[in-house]
Amino acid sequence: AIQAMDKNSSYVPPHLTAHTDPRIEKKRLGGALVNERNLLRTPSPLLGANLDDDSEAESFRDGRSEEVDRDTRSRAFSWCRDFLSGSWKTLQEADFQISIVSGGLSNLLYLCTLPDHVKCLGEEPHQVLLRIYGAILQGVDSLVLESVMFAILAERRLGPKLYGIFPEGRLEQYLPNTRMRTDQLSDPAISAEIATKLAHFHEMVMPFNKEPKWLFGTINKYMDQVLEINFVRETHVKKYNKLMKLDLPAELQSLCALLAATPSPVVFCHNDVQEGNILVLEEKDHNSTDHLMLIDFEYSSYNYRGFDFGNHFCEWMYDYTYNEWPFYKASPENYPTREQQLLFIRSYLAEQRRHAAEGDTDQTQIEENMIIEANRYALASHFLWGLWSIIQAKISKIEFGYMDYAQCRFDAYFKQKKLFS
Repeated sequence: AIQAMDKNSSYVPPHLTAHTDPRIEKKRLGGALVNERNLLRTPSPLLGANLDDDSEAESFRDGRSEEVDRDTRSRAFSWCRDFLSGSWKTLQEADFQISIVSGGLSNLLYLCTLPDHVKCLGEEPHQVLLRIYGAILQGVDSLVLESVMFAILAERRLGPKLYGIFPEGRLEQYLPNTRMRTDQLSDPAISAEIATKLAHFHEMVMPFNKEPKWLFGTINKYMDQVLEINFVRETHVKKYNKLMKLDLPAELQSLCALLAATPSPVVFCHNDVQEGNILVLEEKDHNSTDHLMLIDFEYSSYNYRGFDFGNHFCEWMYDYTYNEWPFYKASPENYPTREQQLLFIRSYLAEQRRHAAEGDTDQTQIEENMIIEANRYALASHFLWGLWSIIQAKISKIEFGYMDYAQCRFDAYFKQKKLFS
């Protein structure tokens, strides 16, 4: 059966037990809230997906809805009351405040807040972020491992605090922040800090399977599901048939052979470093120079380092905050130049050298090898999220042009292949 996934949300890697979905928040619902006349079309995320018809929201061409449905509001109130202490215990549902948070293609995100007239009694938070997983993923055993990962990173102060876990989702610390824009990824200072954060992430030792099974385990699983999909809507059928003419199984064999010949160390990877998963912190520790925080670790696993580089470089091209159909904007010309890639790679290597002894290595050759590594693994990024998006077109309730996005990623794949294979 096809599993529900959100790119920015809750599909846990198969080698951790099952898989993830996104980034949709991978790819994330970017920031626009709209049009009340669409509210009746917006299903509760708790009701699950209807696999008898194509679930992609073609009906949302007029914009996205902005209100929380009654069922979600009621259950959100119950979770906050049950998992949070202090004033949340005696809060009346009429006083409970909840709003949709922008950002997220896989998970549904809500901000839950105490009203101004209700004061905190102790250490309880005034507001929390509620994350609801993709409906079909709820209860999957592998989500336990993703929650373990989230908790470990929170304890190491590498991610938000964790306030509660339940089968449908979790309650997280809300960090006042500015959601990063896609065009900010190319800012030299921001790019350098992202590279530094990624180097630190890659140095972590985590209690998970160290074999790099996630990437091709996930791609193979997606491929099997894609080949079995039967779309109902005529527009989907046409787009699906066009994609199938690319002979994706044969192309996957070619990709596997190319990457097998591309050296890349196995490290603990984030696997979804894009602007929607990077917070620009508004309130930071006075002793800290950190301005950014990586979030959303549902895809994180031991993987080939090149995937984190290549995937991040691909994300420079896609803006998921676009508020008109298909709810993303592709700008291939924004793929990082050689100079921009070198800045990122050199910042990464500089952070690594802070924690390792200097060796007699040819730095120029290392940089050249990493450029090849990153750009070849960018192919895997296009392939992975292209397949993911086809599946999302069948099962997702999130307003996004998944079939268009899938075609966009495979177009980019073949363009990239000509340059770097």
